[in-house]
Amino acid sequence: MEIDNKEKNNLAFIDGQNLYMGTNSDDPPWKVDFSQLREYLRKKYKVSKAYYFLGFVIDENDSLYDKIQEAGFILKFRKHNSTMLGKKKGNVDSDIIFAIMKKLYKKEPFDKIVLVSGDGDYKMLVDFLIEENRFKKILFPNKQFASSLYKKITRVYFDYLVNIKHRIKFK
Repeated sequence: MEIDNKEKNNLAFIDGQNLYMGTNSDDPPWKVDFSQLREYLRKKYKVSKAYYFLGFVIDENDSLYDKIQEAGFILKFRKHNSTMLGKKKGNVDSDIIFAIMKKLYKKEPFDKIVLVSGDGDYKMLVDFLIEENRFKKILFPNKQFASSLYKKITRVYFDYLVNIKHRIKFK
């Protein structure tokens, strides 16, 4: 197993809707301070680039998008036909999976992947990345937002953002 100090170029992929829904389902609900989350990912997991995936662009959310980018995240939006906006949920799972697999296929230089989501749709990807020694951690927003599909992965590969809420909560 690699020593953390050797990993200096990890990538993070955040499922924005899953993060939002997970923190809002807590009692009491809380909001993430994007700058604090980005700094936490950089220091704790040596994340050099962090991609924040959202469902689609909504003009009223421009200030939110600005805050996410100012915190150091690279925003990625799901492409939808304009007639379908409002009829679909964000559902960025396949976009995140494709982005990670594309980086692997093109042999882009990075050490490991950090994933922020509790969605079970990533389970096959997580298993594959663990097998290939390219997975660092999945960060579940809270225990309720951790799919039961992850029950068999060892504690080494997951944590809960609620455990560090005091560090990343918007005040």
